[in-house]
Amino acid sequence: MQGSSSSSCVNPSLAVAVAPPARRIVVAHRLPLRASPDPDSPFGFAFSLDPDALSLQLSRGLPAPVTYIGTLPASAESKVVPSDELDGYLLERFSCLPVHLDDDRHAEFYDGFCKRYLWPLLHYVLPFTPTDAVERLRFDAASYRAFVTANRQFADRVVQVVSPDAGDLVIVHDYHLWALPTFLRRKCPRAGVGFFLHSPFPSAEILHSVPVRDELLGGLLNADLVGFHTLDYARQFVSCCSRLLGISSSTSLRGHTGIDYHGRTVLVRIFSVGVDMAQLRAALASPEAAAKAREIAEAYRGRVIMVGVDDVDLFKGVSLKLLALERMLEAHRDMVRQVVLVQINNPARSRGRDADAVRVETRRIEQRINKRFGPAEGSDSDLIVVTIDSPVPMWEKVAYYAAADCCVVSAVRDGLNRIPYFYTVCREEAPGGARRSGAVVLSEFAGCSAALGGAIRVNPWDPEALADAMRAAVTMGAEEKRARHRANYSYLSAHDAAAWARSFDEALRLACRDLPAMRFVGLGLGMTYRAVAVRGPSSQQMLTAERVRPAYRGAARRLILLGCDGAMAPELVDEGESAPRDGALRLLDELCDDPRNVVFLVSGRRKDQLAAWFASCEKLGICAEHGYFTR
Repeated sequence: MQGSSSSSCVNPSLAVAVAPPARRIVVAHRLPLRASPDPDSPFGFAFSLDPDALSLQLSRGLPAPVTYIGTLPASAESKVVPSDELDGYLLERFSCLPVHLDDDRHAEFYDGFCKRYLWPLLHYVLPFTPTDAVERLRFDAASYRAFVTANRQFADRVVQVVSPDAGDLVIVHDYHLWALPTFLRRKCPRAGVGFFLHSPFPSAEILHSVPVRDELLGGLLNADLVGFHTLDYARQFVSCCSRLLGISSSTSLRGHTGIDYHGRTVLVRIFSVGVDMAQLRAALASPEAAAKAREIAEAYRGRVIMVGVDDVDLFKGVSLKLLALERMLEAHRDMVRQVVLVQINNPARSRGRDADAVRVETRRIEQRINKRFGPAEGSDSDLIVVTIDSPVPMWEKVAYYAAADCCVVSAVRDGLNRIPYFYTVCREEAPGGARRSGAVVLSEFAGCSAALGGAIRVNPWDPEALADAMRAAVTMGAEEKRARHRANYSYLSAHDAAAWARSFDEALRLACRDLPAMRFVGLGLGMTYRAVAVRGPSSQQMLTAERVRPAYRGAARRLILLGCDGAMAPELVDEGESAPRDGALRLLDELCDDPRNVVFLVSGRRKDQLAAWFASCEKLGICAEHGYFTR
């Protein structure tokens, strides 16, 4: 057990300790930086902000100043020598403070535990799932230790700069840093911490298979705010807390869902992640994008262009998209020379057999479609499926979005998927100012499906339905397409990345409003740590029946501590020695018979006397002589 620590967690030896008030500290796996080799740089690399980084985009609406914490870009991480000079340069120039993980630990943390274990589980793959595409889906204690150690290093970096007394708030992005709130709560108990999960949250049946499920759930509950993409994900998190931990939720904090956890209320909210409009408009306005859009339109003149942009990932359903296209062309031969699918494959985020298997399968289907329906000879522009399997810069992607008549997303499980968002904005604000409508075919298993009311929603596991949806998008009339497109764009223009940041920041301030008045007592070690909040005397309230009844009825577990003298109504005890009457014993038995109750009698009386008085109450716990003896 440990007492509360100082509310200011800044390392006094660090030059960056003195910070402007109310700093926002954004923590993600990677810093929002690009790094390119530069022999003239003292660090061997030239650094710049990465406008494509999600953590940067989702900070547009946050109040300044914002400090970013994460690891260096992959291109520089293993080649740069960590130094105070590098840290100071990145902090001063880009407000970025790097976390330096050695190569082996980073590989175990990211490729081992995060991508090979947590990622599939969050996407509903169980350890016994019979598929060769899922590699090493077994819990590995060494990988988990690397995950915990890496999260502890991130926490050490945050603690160096956070100052709760100044109103600093910490915003943590995604499952890689799932354990970070636990270590922050231990090191800096009054720090305001918000966690946002960018992936799906699985059902209790899936999470039940995780050996460290209690520690992982406790990691999120050590935050003050937990955010999700959709209502389903939030409900499943609350359900897991109830079914696996026995912790109930309630409606509090201005009508939002809250989970009572050791004296704090953890706020659970849904936040709609949008696109960075400024970044997209800048990319669309570039001469390169305009030229590329004209080139694409000329190359596929007279054909309906369908576009797909997906990670090389088991859950993106690219093979289902290709099979549906094949089914559509089989049923409607007249469309063979009318359509083309441009499939852009983003680079795989981690190495492994699963990514290789996806590439092999999609390549096989693609070649079969082009052989069956494509010309015997001709250029790439004459093919039915054109795959771009190399890194594509943002200006080139927006050109394809702007030129395409239809966007197809066939993910079988996805946290959000912003591809239809990018597509819709690029069609509306195409290079040259020519507004165009676009059709979106969208898997109902993508998190964004609930937000885009104008999309054609479909079950990607049904090849006939997906083929019909693709044909409906390709042949859709101009008026219907315009109406659907307008509904999608109206939503996106009101829910951009800056709106997400403002909404998340407001909710986090609400969730943290009582922290300054709390004192904390720490319990547990490592990932089992939790901070028990104790409010000051001014916040203590009378234990009235009106307060007790709803709390008693809604509690999953109840600890009831009763005094012996003065705690029982006068009519329940004998005069003189205050021995309990039969009525008191019956009431105690009723309390003890409820499996949700643990009832203890606490008294300074002698153990023999208490044992004789309450002998019939076999399930009653007794602390006699001020706790020296316990039954």
